[in-house]
Amino acid sequence: MRRPKEWTGMDAIQAAALGIIQGITEWLPVSSEGQSILFMIRHINISPEDTISLAIFLHLGTMFAVLMKFREEFLAILNPNSGILRILAVTATCSGITGIPCYLALKHSFNSGEGATLIIGVMLILTGIILSLPSRRSAHRTREEITTKDLIITGLVQGFAILPGISRSGVTITTLLLRNVEQKSALAISFLISVPVVLGAMLLDIGSISEVQPVNILVMLVTSFIAGYITMDVLIRFAERVNFSLFCIALGAITIILAVPGVL
Repeated sequence: MRRPKEWTGMDAIQAAALGIIQGITEWLPVSSEGQSILFMIRHINISPEDTISLAIFLHLGTMFAVLMKFREEFLAILNPNSGILRILAVTATCSGITGIPCYLALKHSFNSGEGATLIIGVMLILTGIILSLPSRRSAHRTREEITTKDLIITGLVQGFAILPGISRSGVTITTLLLRNVEQKSALAISFLISVPVVLGAMLLDIGSISEVQPVNILVMLVTSFIAGYITMDVLIRFAERVNFSLFCIALGAITIILAVPGVL
């Protein structure tokens, strides 16, 4: 696979900026992957195909933030009666069913900056439309009441979030709310089930980051972890109070305009 020179030319400041973008946007339903890719295309000049690999890798830092935040829940995996292992196993398997084909298609279609930007814009608008759905139904079921059917549907939906512009947290929380799972439980489940899919996506694409300078890898991971852990609680509460549906639709429209050659 071709490796552009821009990968080794990324400096520590750009790496830190990517980590901060990931750490902040991970907790907002605006697609952290999409925002990171847009930054790379616009400001670092990395080839669109390679931005996917790096955007996936950036999730490792915020994954550690999730592990630390929900450490008690993950330790509960050791307890066979907790149900956490079932939640992770079912959703991860189903995410692979939809996510792997989407990933392979994406790697073949991300061949120009304008095309990549257009895809992100369209997916952001789709995310905005999806985010408008929960207001139609009330949700009341707890994590203990979640069914295998709920997990299968949520896992399948999560797989599509490999597409930049689709907010993983946004679509999974929305799906759980539409399945009548209460917001607090939906939020916790959404972040818990992100861990195995992040690890799976990295294993699928691990060779694609081999030429990134080790110091920049460390900078990205540390900054995304710190930014993610510090801002997690505040931004999650903020996201619960703000209507991101219209925001994502507007952001998607602006992104599509930016895809037009000659604009900005």
